[in-house]
Amino acid sequence: MTINHLILQNLKKNLKNYYLYVFALMFSVALYFAFVTLQYDPAMDDVQEGIKGAAAMKAASVLLVVIVTTFLLYANNIFIKRRSKEIGLFQMIGMTKGKVFRILSVENLILYFASLTGGVFIGFVISKFVTMILFKLTGLDRIATLSFSVPALVQTVIVFTLIYGLILLANYLFVKQQTILSLFHVTSSSEDRVKKVSLFDIIIGSLGIVSILVGYFVSSKLFGGTFTSMETLFIAMIFILGSVIIGTYFFYKGSVTFLFNLIRKKKNGHLAVRDVLSLSSIMFRMKSNALILTIITTISGLAIGLLSLSYISYYSAEKTAEHYVPSDFTLTDMEDAAYFKEALDAHGIAYNETVIDVLIAEVYVKDILEEPLDGVDFDSDIMILPVIRDTAVESVNVAPEEAAFTGYNDMMQQFMSLKDSGFIELRGKQKVIPQNYIGLHSEYLVSTYFSSGGLPLAIVNETTFSQLQDDIDPEIQLNSSVHIGIDIKDAGQLEEAITLFHETPFTSETPQYAQFEMSQSQKQIFGLAMFIVGFLGLTFLITSGCILYFKQMDESEEEKGSYTILRKLGFTQGDLLKGIRVKQVFNFGIPLLLGLSHSYFAVKSGWFFFGTELWTPMIMVMLLYTALYSIFAILSVLYYKKVIKDAL
Repeated sequence: MTINHLILQNLKKNLKNYYLYVFALMFSVALYFAFVTLQYDPAMDDVQEGIKGAAAMKAASVLLVVIVTTFLLYANNIFIKRRSKEIGLFQMIGMTKGKVFRILSVENLILYFASLTGGVFIGFVISKFVTMILFKLTGLDRIATLSFSVPALVQTVIVFTLIYGLILLANYLFVKQQTILSLFHVTSSSEDRVKKVSLFDIIIGSLGIVSILVGYFVSSKLFGGTFTSMETLFIAMIFILGSVIIGTYFFYKGSVTFLFNLIRKKKNGHLAVRDVLSLSSIMFRMKSNALILTIITTISGLAIGLLSLSYISYYSAEKTAEHYVPSDFTLTDMEDAAYFKEALDAHGIAYNETVIDVLIAEVYVKDILEEPLDGVDFDSDIMILPVIRDTAVESVNVAPEEAAFTGYNDMMQQFMSLKDSGFIELRGKQKVIPQNYIGLHSEYLVSTYFSSGGLPLAIVNETTFSQLQDDIDPEIQLNSSVHIGIDIKDAGQLEEAITLFHETPFTSETPQYAQFEMSQSQKQIFGLAMFIVGFLGLTFLITSGCILYFKQMDESEEEKGSYTILRKLGFTQGDLLKGIRVKQVFNFGIPLLLGLSHSYFAVKSGWFFFGTELWTPMIMVMLLYTALYSIFAILSVLYYKKVIKDAL
């Protein structure tokens, strides 16, 4: 047999056994090429310049390379170890280490760059689809075209050639460092074979569970007022991160073994073949793979958490726009409003108008403010707030000596929570007007021009408003003191009204807002963020799922002798598959459930910084991630089915 024939035979064998690796490599190349193609697409200028997304796209491409490189190096490490006996045989028949390395290099070269070529082609085909997704998410009215980018091709080839160089280096070090004897024991020594649960396992397992629970508990208190300075808040965040990661490692190192051993003992030795193939195997396999499972779980939690937060922001874009601009159009100048209304009337567009007089006043709030967060750059005794009369609000009525707040930002409430009642003072230029505070309402009534920064709007009685109006402090008043809201009655005429809004010759220097455009602006920002995070999350999902799948391939081959014995004893293929299915539920389910749990507590502790809705976006992301992750568990069961079938 010639060397060339040997290489071809090995290629066929590798392609047959590692088809998912080839798929993952092609998929990674396709994603990267499609992603880089976006950066060179002229249609992306509005995205990258309009919302300053160029830096984000470049940073994401770097992270994409890091994820793919880590995956390919780890996968290569698994495969080179599986071929250790083959490498040992080559050396036993007289081949030098240099020749063995050249054979491996040529095989990798053909397989790798054939996959690279296929990945580039797939990336070119899907690039238009990827661009369409981005335009849809960001709300840009652009036409996605299918065009081949030479600069993107050059960048992709350079990046993946460098990765190939790292793979060659890893293979060279492996071949050089191993002796012939050690090559025949690499696979058998790669997994922990200890079958006894020690006291150390019990202690480590208990510490792992406690550490995770403590991290979750502290995260639930993160913005609840327990930590009252920026320094303690930062320390708490570091503590949560360390506690959860260390707890996850200890969980795999000891908790799984300890808990499954309790289940096994509860059966009093009456173990069915399903239990032998699932519980007994998982107890010790996860212990030996604790580090890689910890990494997969942690990054899965991070990916799910970031996807959830970005989707929360995107999902809440319209609601957030309503907070900033409570009407379809808000203006702050009566003359400009008159011009716009004339244009609407001329085109037969019916509308409702809301006019609210707004004053700016210093409000003493120390008595109604919960313990503020130290280190926040804010005077906790005084807020400078917009003030309106209660007659402008149908849902709120206050007595002459009463005041209510409305439209307090959720994020601000976490840092500076308000009590349900108490005493406040409205301060004019000379007078101080005491008021009884009667509570907070949720409505946002005036535009962001008056209530920027997430602070509330004060609602007072007509009498109090008149007193304040006679004693206003001119130094803190805005250029405009009137909010004019215009709502279009027929939603079908809104687009035409927006066109007229832009054509109206406004003369005032004070800002005018359109709610729809504010919403679109929010969607562009958060849509790009969600696209980038989704891209990275999908890449990690594929790579981590493949890593777990490859580990199951290894385990199935190692356990093939056990399946042969069980089949000879009379157990059917169906009997063995029952245990295998349970095993895969645990193998893939435990990292997934821990990742989901980590992400839930992370998102729950600070979601209010990103939007107004928590449950729907987070649950949708988790369900989608779970569904995609489950594909690899199904593929693992199918591979085990093939191994069991070939066991006899």
